[in-house]
Amino acid sequence: MSDYLTGFGGHFSTEAVPGALPHGRNSPQKPAFGLYAEQLSGTAFTAPRHENRRSWLYRMRPTADHPPYARYDGANLFAPGTVGEPLPPNRLRWDPPELPAGTDFVDGLVTMMANRDPADLTGVAIHLYRADRSMERRVFVDADGELLIVPQAGALRVRTELGLLELAPGWIGVVPRGVKFRVEVDGTATGYVAENHGAPFRLPELGPIGSNGLANARDFETPVAAYEDVDGDHEVVQKYLGSLWSTKLDHSPLDVVAWHGNLAPYRYELARFNTIGTVSFDHPDPSIFTVLTSPSETPGRANADFVIFPPRWMVGEDTFRPPWFHRNVMSEAMGLIHGAYDAKEGGFAPGGLSLHNLMSGHGPDVEAWRKASEAELKPHKIDNTMAFMVESCWPYRPTRFALDRAQPDYDACWADFPKAELPR
Repeated sequence: MSDYLTGFGGHFSTEAVPGALPHGRNSPQKPAFGLYAEQLSGTAFTAPRHENRRSWLYRMRPTADHPPYARYDGANLFAPGTVGEPLPPNRLRWDPPELPAGTDFVDGLVTMMANRDPADLTGVAIHLYRADRSMERRVFVDADGELLIVPQAGALRVRTELGLLELAPGWIGVVPRGVKFRVEVDGTATGYVAENHGAPFRLPELGPIGSNGLANARDFETPVAAYEDVDGDHEVVQKYLGSLWSTKLDHSPLDVVAWHGNLAPYRYELARFNTIGTVSFDHPDPSIFTVLTSPSETPGRANADFVIFPPRWMVGEDTFRPPWFHRNVMSEAMGLIHGAYDAKEGGFAPGGLSLHNLMSGHGPDVEAWRKASEAELKPHKIDNTMAFMVESCWPYRPTRFALDRAQPDYDACWADFPKAELPR
């Protein structure tokens, strides 16, 4: 039996104990074995059917059974707030920063940048993580948004209320808003987290591309039901309105025995992305690399796009093949999982991060521009690389931790471009 259900946005049904999932006229208010029925709603009850996200959970104890929360101070670099002073319109880039050692996933989270207040139900925040020990008898839940986890080094076992996600570098995992989970590691694991405060991620529309291409729904995997029947002290750490809170339970809250619905964690292998590109001339817009999108209230303007730059063939005629110089109304936070990014020959290391906020001019550095301008235009493959971007219509504000560690000479990579010589 597979440990995953395939498809994106479908209605799944799964039970870890036969008979735990009600069928037909069996009332969800009186489920089998004395289980408790609980609905987890990721959208408003009255959201259009094609956008409505919710799942019914059948669990050993109701989530409502917990004592009051108190402030949690264990992860002091996670969600500290962004800088309040005026932010210069400068481009920023970071080497992989030193992150806390001897921590689990939650205490090893470090916020680099964010936009909007989570209470607005819009915006996105970018975090880095380092974990060298597993979470033990504790779980995390984010009431502010869904979490898109991008491993960069080391594998994660993400045990959620609805089942197990196994994530290695080259995969991504998404944990919906409000779903509790625990992260286990063997050795040290590092990576990125995009926290989406807005509409849940979905597949982008394909338009003229047609019915196939980019990320295909069949390649997304959702875990089957798996539960813990473990008594004893457990801690729940919750992120709520930008702050961290903690409460104690006398049992594991990962006790969902069966569930059905279309709101659930999922994972996706980035190597399965079907890259679209030009076969004639001109460089296409980076929107063709969109894996997942969170729309804003303005059609065509994303609250957050998760975009990748994977291995791919370059074949365009009379075409400058690296990303062209541009200024963008969207703001771009970029990370590198492995390899090198084709627009930057140096200074952008795996595990690092860059930020080009709205209307900041950027593009290839001098060396990348020179090589591309002089290269013989024959088909070649960009290989052994995987970069990604979390693009947002809202400008990002870095945290103090991030601003204090930005590369001081990032602007220099665009210095010394030769002046164009016009005919006289």
